[in-house]
Amino acid sequence: MHSLRVGGAILSIAILAGCKKDAPVQARQDSGPIQVRVAPVVVKEIRRTVESVGTFFPLDEAIISAEVDGRIDSVEVDLGDKVEQGQVLVRINDEEQRYLLSQNEAQLRQSLERLGLKDEKDRVKDIRETPEVRKAQAELFDAEQRYQRIRKLVDQGIGSQADLDQAAARFKANQAAYDNSLNSTRNLIQEVERFKAALELQRKRLRDTIVRAPFTAYVKERQATQGQYVKANTPLLTLVKVDPIRLRVEIPERMAPWIRNGQAVEVAVEAFENRKFQGKIWRISPTVDQTKRTFVAEALIDNPRGELKPGSYARARIPSDKVEQIKLIPARSVNYVLGSNRAYVVKDDVVEAREVKLGDRFEALVEISDGLVEGEQVATTQVNRLDNGVKVKVVTGEEETKAGRKKAG
Repeated sequence: MHSLRVGGAILSIAILAGCKKDAPVQARQDSGPIQVRVAPVVVKEIRRTVESVGTFFPLDEAIISAEVDGRIDSVEVDLGDKVEQGQVLVRINDEEQRYLLSQNEAQLRQSLERLGLKDEKDRVKDIRETPEVRKAQAELFDAEQRYQRIRKLVDQGIGSQADLDQAAARFKANQAAYDNSLNSTRNLIQEVERFKAALELQRKRLRDTIVRAPFTAYVKERQATQGQYVKANTPLLTLVKVDPIRLRVEIPERMAPWIRNGQAVEVAVEAFENRKFQGKIWRISPTVDQTKRTFVAEALIDNPRGELKPGSYARARIPSDKVEQIKLIPARSVNYVLGSNRAYVVKDDVVEAREVKLGDRFEALVEISDGLVEGEQVATTQVNRLDNGVKVKVVTGEEETKAGRKKAG
């Protein structure tokens, strides 16, 4: 019984030993050069394009407020409505304003009549032709004639001195009255101008009871309701103008020479994946943000149907006039390892890992600003398995396919 147990144990140890000896053999079968495909470092002439993510803002935004006190009779628009310039937005009760207008018109008519004018458009051409001045002038002339007659009679010894003194006093009094009428008429003319200004102001207040859109826009917010009593400067509606719409982007300071007013802009948004919107640069900030090292540029984007909305994000592409010779490799050739970008140069079937500095990306290619030389071959496959000194075998696409089929078979 004990013999059987010992024999079984020896047999199990032998089987395990045999398994351990097979593993190194399998490892030796997997070792060997890693098959990779390569691509050359090429130099091409490209036109620089500035890409940035920005936010849409309305071209104009205005809070429409009441300019007169009163109760709201009706609100003609609501959230999201498109309004045209001059369109009625809100109606405020105008009864009180009409009463005040009638009062101002009556005051003006009364002053015009005193000046002998029939219409508020009439003007006094000669102050001496106004009724009060003409009356004072006539009385002055009569007093002067009477004084001259009595004086002649006194000189002839016919008239009395008392009559002459009375005539002289009357003449002086009428002369003072004439001067006073001139001053009163001048004041009356100024009063008429004041009444006219007050009348125009009241007419404006009456017009202000009908609130109109200052420009073509959309209603962003409605704060007013029918029956509400409002005072001057009470917000009623908020309007936004979104055609064209403003796109504000931040651009690295090193690209400042590439951006100018009038430059074309192509915009893409997530809501319309397969569409591009066109616009132009129209504002460039004169300063750079010291923390971000960027400056702000604004573009006007055509938005005739109001599809682009303020507050949304967008990606902008700005083709520049900057043309340069740059080095390019396939983007898949770059491997990010321990905080740095690496490319793997293949020379004589041996890999040399290089740390590279990347520039802009151009679809499937990426710019190399430092680390590689034109004409060098870089691995485009198996980059996660490569490092300095690793041996590789360069294969073409057909060879790689055949090797894969053979391995599968």
